[in-house]
Amino acid sequence: MESDKRKPKALVLLSGGLDSLLATKIILDQDIDVEAVHFVTPFCRCSCGSISKFSKEFGIKVHGIFLGQEFLDIIANPRYGYGSQMNPCVDCRILMFRKAKELAEEIGADFIVTGEVLDERPFSQRLRAMQLIEEEAGLKGKVLRPLSAKLLYLTEAEKKSWVNRERLFAIRGRRRTQQIELAAKYGIKDYPNPSGGCLLTDPAFAHKVRDHLKHEGKLTIKDAILLMIGRHFRINGVKVIVGRNKNENDRLLTIAEQYQMPHLTVKDYKGPITLIVGEGDPGIIEKAAAITVRYSDAPKSTPVSVLYKHAEERGEIAVASMGDEQIKHFRI
Repeated sequence: MESDKRKPKALVLLSGGLDSLLATKIILDQDIDVEAVHFVTPFCRCSCGSISKFSKEFGIKVHGIFLGQEFLDIIANPRYGYGSQMNPCVDCRILMFRKAKELAEEIGADFIVTGEVLDERPFSQRLRAMQLIEEEAGLKGKVLRPLSAKLLYLTEAEKKSWVNRERLFAIRGRRRTQQIELAAKYGIKDYPNPSGGCLLTDPAFAHKVRDHLKHEGKLTIKDAILLMIGRHFRINGVKVIVGRNKNENDRLLTIAEQYQMPHLTVKDYKGPITLIVGEGDPGIIEKAAAITVRYSDAPKSTPVSVLYKHAEERGEIAVASMGDEQIKHFRI
């Protein structure tokens, strides 16, 4: 990423959150060419629509990069551990920075820009963590953080006068008062709430991921999709997933047919699709069927017919609904 006589060029890591939007605007106001990169993971809850909106509003090109199996491998075994739940934030940032470095070299960007704020996130936005991430990604001194720049070491972009340090900021911590004031100044509206866009920080979801890794030891794209669908149970070590609505039922049925996985439905009554992730013996199938009845419109006090399908195999068993107390025992 060497500079020449042309106008300096920056690559902004654009999440769509307020901090990254502000960082983008601050750099654009310094007469710098800007392109952005938006990273998507299997577990992010970001809106691509908002990214497209701000791309048009700012008049910049946004590159989309999906972090798939590489990201899932990090979750299974993060070198630098987890944050509050199953979020491997430091390792995740290193991966993003490495991908950003590759893209910057492709498009001729001179430096990287992020919306990070010093001490806003306790795991990945401490000074030492920021330094570590840069070093591991091969970007030491090449990452400018406009919102906290005056509290940080000089970057290459400042040393070479590509940006004016006096027009950068010294924001620190989790309070967002200054960012909100800056958003009003720059006319940035309708930005997302700062609740976090990663499912891995959600305690209930993190519990599912933890259970999965305990039993499977690895994550695949299919695993990631299934973790985000339905109610999850584990019966004698085998996972059972029960759809909660029509959309989830349709998705589970599609996955069951695509991967030829065992699944159950209640005969003659509305109810969920239940997916058995793995081989189920008769005892597991019977318990899964009883759970299926519990979440259906079928009577709960008498046995009803539940249909079983696995590839070309068909079956039908009569079971009564499993009681709520027993269901608690199997719920993940």
